[in-house]
Amino acid sequence: MTVMATASASTPLYNQVAESVIERIENGTLRAGEKAPSLRRLSAQKHVSISTALQAYMSLESRGYLEARPKSGFFVRQPFASLIPEPRFDQARTRPDTQPHLPGTNEILATIGAVVRDPSCIPFAAGCASPELFPNRAMNLIVRRIVNRQPLHSANYQFPPGIEALRRQIARRSPDAGCGFAAEDVVITCGTLEAVNLSLRAVAKPGDVIAVESPTYFGILGAAAALGMKIVEIPTHPQEGMDLNRLESAIRTHRIKACVITSNCHNPLGYVLPDPNKKALADLTARHNVAVIEDDIHGDLAYGATRPRTVKSFDKKGLVLLCSSFSKTLPPGYRVGWVMPGRFRAEVERLKFLSSVATSALSQMAVAELLGSGGYDRHVKRLRTACAARVDNVRQAISRYFPEGTRISRPAGGLLLWVEMPPRIDALRLYQAALAERIAILPGKIFSPSNRFRNCIRINCGQTWSEAHERALLKLGRLCENLPSK
Repeated sequence: MTVMATASASTPLYNQVAESVIERIENGTLRAGEKAPSLRRLSAQKHVSISTALQAYMSLESRGYLEARPKSGFFVRQPFASLIPEPRFDQARTRPDTQPHLPGTNEILATIGAVVRDPSCIPFAAGCASPELFPNRAMNLIVRRIVNRQPLHSANYQFPPGIEALRRQIARRSPDAGCGFAAEDVVITCGTLEAVNLSLRAVAKPGDVIAVESPTYFGILGAAAALGMKIVEIPTHPQEGMDLNRLESAIRTHRIKACVITSNCHNPLGYVLPDPNKKALADLTARHNVAVIEDDIHGDLAYGATRPRTVKSFDKKGLVLLCSSFSKTLPPGYRVGWVMPGRFRAEVERLKFLSSVATSALSQMAVAELLGSGGYDRHVKRLRTACAARVDNVRQAISRYFPEGTRISRPAGGLLLWVEMPPRIDALRLYQAALAERIAILPGKIFSPSNRFRNCIRINCGQTWSEAHERALLKLGRLCENLPSK
């Protein structure tokens, strides 16, 4: 059976070949130290050209599966990622019974915007890719065509649910995530965070309790705080996700109204939740009639050969509100997001109108045209490869420069790393010392309403790798060594 028969036709051919080689490495057919098949042999086995076989091997080399030896070919090596320990799951188990918290405003968040805008800082804080990774020229050409073709493009509000052409393109892509919804099921928003905010307001009210992963994206905590909602943290495994036994216990004890999750390319842990776990989560919340707000903003950046399914794809009762945007794959200034709210669609649409009236018409038109042209899919394939390479670069540098005992996440997609340092290191002090050196990172405490993860930081790997970034990570490692103990 050829690779083409077993993988999606939308996946680049060299990636299909590379994934087949990875499968042979992982099942033990090819072992560390052994020579990989020659390019000519691989070409014949997979019915591809020599250049495609070479591209596959170069991809595997950049990901740490193969090493090229002069005049000898490619050899299998132990994947570098597997040599670095992951963060401990018991990091989130500091208390046997987590009580609801009403999160407050965190003083750290107030400084993030200024730090991100400061060009003199090495930007390991904001979770976005370098501007040159986006299809800026293509988007500019599209905007120019729209302006010439429709000079009155923004003369009126594009009231909720948003421009139909964009909603139709989003719906057309939904089978890639295991779903199958229609354009009328989608509400356009100003980014994913507005989608999450609207979803929270649609399913809960001030004083209600919601469940979140621990750790979780600080924007979710900020949204809950602004809405006066209480939070229960659920321990979250760095590969298997939320502890469903603890979630069910919290649902019974605290009358949870909603569960907010990131099942694909988790922020900050980076995992893609296995499909059985996604189904189990959907089944559990459905039994208790608990809404699930699923943040899928990084879903298109998963490194695998196919786009991962969502929890929404296992939803049988309309209780999962799927939120996403194009802010991580296209220039974030366009601020185009969306939500598929299931049974809560009418309420989300009403709240969208009351909150911000409409999303920019020009941005919606431009994104819709790129999606319809096929340019978005080609761009995202390149972006995934770039993200994987940059994450690997940063991961290797951290393993060289940070103190012994440091643990680093193994992302399955996206551009973020979660770093757990030895317990003696206070990440908040490291954050402050790093700022003094013009290096921006995020301390782990802002990813928890109860200020856990005090020896953890989140690192953004999306920026163009340079000697300055290498020196900054070396400086961070030295700062760790010189910080006073807690």
